[in-house]
Parts: sequence; C-alpha cells; structure tokens
Amino acid sequence: MEEDNGINGDLNANRRSQSTGDPQLDKAVHQWLTWDKNQWTRAQLESLVAAGRLEDLRARLCSRMSFGTAGLRAPMGAGFNRINDLTIIQSTQGLFSYLCRYFPDFSSRGVVVGFDTRGQEESGCSSERLAKLTAAVMLSRDVTVHLFSAFVPTPYVPYAVKKLGAAAGVMITASHNPKEDNGYKVYWCNGAQISSPHDKEILRSIEEQLEPWSASCWEEELVESCSLRTDPLTQINRCYMDELTSLCFHRDLNSSCPVKFVHSSFHGVGHVFVQQAFQTFGFAPPIAVPEQKDPDPNFSSVRCPNPEEGESVLELSLRLAERENARIVLATDPDADRLAVAEKSDRCGWKVFTGNELAALLGWWMFFNWKESHPDPAETQSVYMLATTVSSKILQAFARIEGFHFEETLPGFKWIGNRMHELAKTGNTVIFAFEESIGFLCGNLVPDKDGVSSAAVVAEMVSYLHNKNLSLNQQLHNIYQTYGYHVSKTSYVICNDAPTIHKIFSRIRNFDGESSYPKTCGGVRIVHVRDVTTGYDSSQPDLRSVLPVTRNSQMITFTLQNGVVATLRTSGTEPKIKYYTEFCAAPGKSEVSSLEAELRKVTAALVDEFLEPEKNNLIRRRV
Repeated sequence: MEEDNGINGDLNANRRSQSTGDPQLDKAVHQWLTWDKNQWTRAQLESLVAAGRLEDLRARLCSRMSFGTAGLRAPMGAGFNRINDLTIIQSTQGLFSYLCRYFPDFSSRGVVVGFDTRGQEESGCSSERLAKLTAAVMLSRDVTVHLFSAFVPTPYVPYAVKKLGAAAGVMITASHNPKEDNGYKVYWCNGAQISSPHDKEILRSIEEQLEPWSASCWEEELVESCSLRTDPLTQINRCYMDELTSLCFHRDLNSSCPVKFVHSSFHGVGHVFVQQAFQTFGFAPPIAVPEQKDPDPNFSSVRCPNPEEGESVLELSLRLAERENARIVLATDPDADRLAVAEKSDRCGWKVFTGNELAALLGWWMFFNWKESHPDPAETQSVYMLATTVSSKILQAFARIEGFHFEETLPGFKWIGNRMHELAKTGNTVIFAFEESIGFLCGNLVPDKDGVSSAAVVAEMVSYLHNKNLSLNQQLHNIYQTYGYHVSKTSYVICNDAPTIHKIFSRIRNFDGESSYPKTCGGVRIVHVRDVTTGYDSSQPDLRSVLPVTRNSQMITFTLQNGVVATLRTSGTEPKIKYYTEFCAAPGKSEVSSLEAELRKVTAALVDEFLEPEKNNLIRRRV
C-alpha cells in the first residue's frame, strides 16, 4: 500500500483544523480529511467544522450506509453515510474482498458497472464519475471490468451480468429519488440484486478496510488506459433488443397501429432505449416530451422525478398528448426500470393507472399470449407469476382460476429476482412479476423490473385491444368482472425522524397492552396480524411468518373481517412510512363504489389510528 495514500501533505492541514470539542467526532473528521481526495467534499466538511455544525457532522460521520431494498442509497455529499467518491471507493473495496473469497475465478469473470445521469456540482459527484471510480478500484487489483461507456437503464446491468457471465454488477443510480440522492446497487452472478447473507457480508468487508488502498483507486483515467476494461454497450444493447422480440406477439398489428403514444423519460436515461424498443416491436417511435427527453440531473421540469406520483408530475406529457391527439402516455422513471401509463378517457380527462391496475392488465396479457402458444393445459403446471406481498392479490385470483402458480415475496425486486432464479433451476418459468410501485417484469429477460420492455409490451397490448375496439380501462373492468374486483389504495407519509418511526411501530405492537396488536381498525375487527419484522403471524399454526424475518425494517400486515388487507411498512429507499390497503371481491361482484367507500374508510382509520400523523408531525403525501 502506498504510504501517503495520495494525501500530499494534507495531514498537516488536518492537524491545524479546528477541533469540535468532541474527541470521537474529531477522530472521524481527521479520518475523513486524511482519506478524502475530492476537493469539493473536503471543502464541505471543513466548512461544517469551521461553522461548529456538530449535529450535522455527527449525522454525516458517525454512521454508515446499509443495504436497503435497492442497495446503498443516500444524499450525495461529504460524510461516511453519504454517497461520494470516498464511500464508493470503500464500498467497492469491500465488494472486491468478498467476491475474491466467494469466486475463485473472480478476476477473469469480472464485474459489470453501469450508471445513470445523476450529478451534483457542489459535491463534485456524478454517477459517471462514481462508476469510473468503482471500475478503478477493481482494475487496480487486476479484475476485468465491463464498464458501460454511456448511461444505461438499470436493467441493462443485471442483463449484462448474466449475458457476460460476470461475478457481479454495480449500477450507480438512485432511480426516482430526489435529485440530491444517489446510490450503489449490487447484483449477484444470477442477475438478481444481492440479498442476505451477501449484503451483510459485503458490509462487513467494507468496514474491515475503510482506508483507500492506493492512489490508483482515485484515478478515473484508469478506465481509458487499462486493457482489463471492456465496453459492453454495443453488444448488450444489440442482444437485449434481439431478445426483446420474444415478448412481441402481434408485430403485424403493431406496424399498422393508428394509436399515438407519448413518452417521457423524466430527464433520465430512457429516451433512446424506449425508441429502440418500439422499433423492435414494429411501432413508429413514440412522441417524446421535448422538455424531458434529455438527461438533466436537476430534473428541472418536475417537482419530483417519480412518475408514480401520477397526474401532478405527468403534466407536460398529458399536455403534449392533448396537442398531438395521442391516446396513451408512457413515462419511465430516470433510470428506466419503472413505468407509468395514462390513457385518454372517452368521456373526459385522463386515467392514470396505478401499479396494481397495470399489473392486472399485464398479467392478463402475458398469460393470454402464453396460452396461445402453449395449448396443452398440463404445461400450465410449470408457469409462475410473482408479486411482492404489499402488491395487489389480483395475480392470485388469476392463478386460482387459470391453474398456474402464484407466489408472494417480501417487498423489493431483489426477492423476486432471486426467487426466479430458484424456480428456473427446477424447470419452472416466471412469465410475469411485479411490485405495486410501477415495477414490472414481462417474461424473464432480466431478473429485475424493466421499464423499457414494459413500455413496448404495454404499447402492443394497446394496439391489440384497439383492434378489438377496447381501451385499457375497458379491458381492466373486463378482467375484474372475470376474476373479481381488486380495489386498492397505496400512499405514504414522510417521517424524517428515525426514533419517531420506531415509536410508532412499537406502539402498534403494544397497542392493547404489552405484545398485543390492535384488535380493530375503523371499527372493523382485525382477524389476523403478520409482523415480518418480528416473525409473528397469527394466521399460522405455529404463529411464525412464512415470509423471511427482516429485522432491519418495519412491516406489519392486518387482515380485516370485511376482507380488506392493510399493510404498514417503512420504505427501503426514502424517509417514508408507506401504507397499502386492498379490497378483494369475489368474481361477478361489481358494486365498485361501495367497495371503494369501505376501503377509503379503513385506509383513513389505518393512518389516523395507527400512525397518528398530527401527533407525530408526519407529512402527508402531496397529491
């Protein structure tokens, strides 16, 4: 290891730096300034010390990031619990050490590295720079690195991991989070996001060697000069688009489709790739929203870069669609792994579909086309659909009637991706999977959610239905008539104080005395409680949850006597408490307004009685 670590005399400056008066904090400040070579983040930290901002310093320096439902994710800026040059180098050193122990042939198999379009000038951070530093750490230890030369959709990284036989993949992205955030998403050799025990072991490896190994770790230029670096962009893009044709069932209809589509890439990576996917399916390219077509790390035209927020963030897309007489709006989030869809209503206005509604349509569509090419009913036995446990139970209703298999997983596509891998080993096929937060996977092209392929599949479904004089919304109601109405509500409150979140969930677990959960919600009796955080499930004979215990996050599900299923959980990527409610009616029951009214009542009670937003200073979702 090089003795000076590239510090170049900065140690003396550190010693002269102002003391905080807290020896532990002083040590952390000294460590940071000794190791960090990024002039912007060094300056940030020095100014916090000079200003005596001790709480801010403690928040930044006295804890570290951990793997949530989407890897490491945090604001960019100085500090050990932020995303920056130093923490990315530390994370990659830990990842290297773990992969070396796990794969004897790691150096030759190598890693795939991709990045989105995020950046923050005041931190000197961009996704591209952080990806190059990730590559530099690996290259400095003679590991093959497949680093994309330009931004790509997140699903391209797991796709490339499988296609190239890499040991792992890293995607630098914070997906749909606010512009201040970035992230480090790790994929295993099977293309699925890492889960336990790999995540915990990688964190342990990171903490074992926090000091950067050498000056080479900071050399972005290494990616241009090192022979171990390859650029997989052209090959992977070509292979992906070729394999995408396996999801195209009605190309002839597509080429003559009169329906116009508008697409927004939300200032992210999606534009070029969705245009190509449409071309692959035989469509004319969708009309791009010009203000949102090109990458912009400030997401200038939207109040938040999350298409899941609905009509309020789709304003430019809907306005363009009105002008162009386009009936369908598609919006991919900034890293193009999720998809929002809106349809022009014949009566008035626009229908923005929820993730659960889109899943009902896509699940129906994928099974409909699978049946067309697999007429033997016996083959249905090897077909699966998957959904996260907080998502709609509509696929379960499909499976019950159609005879295929349905399984639930914990929230987060890492659970779906890993389950797909296990099922494939026993000769089974997952033809559709989803999470309610507009994350869909049609087919098994990638073991992760994919907004690019989903956009093309939705377009083909629209084209087919238009040929039958049906809209998406009309078909959705046809599905509900056949399989039963599934009315759902998903939303959240914001809580920036971790102790408050802990207090809220502790109160729920001791609602009617110690270790006694609530017995009613909105006056309706609660018949079952499942607490995945503690592993308790009152519906099981042994009172133990079938889903894996996840002690580092909060999630409690209530089943009510009236058939409503309600879940409260903390987000794995943002300071939110999310809530999910769903009313599942029997096939043929169509009094939708009464179902919706009952669901609204229970949802309001769930939030007011169990979360107490006003008392706990929670910020309700802005609609």
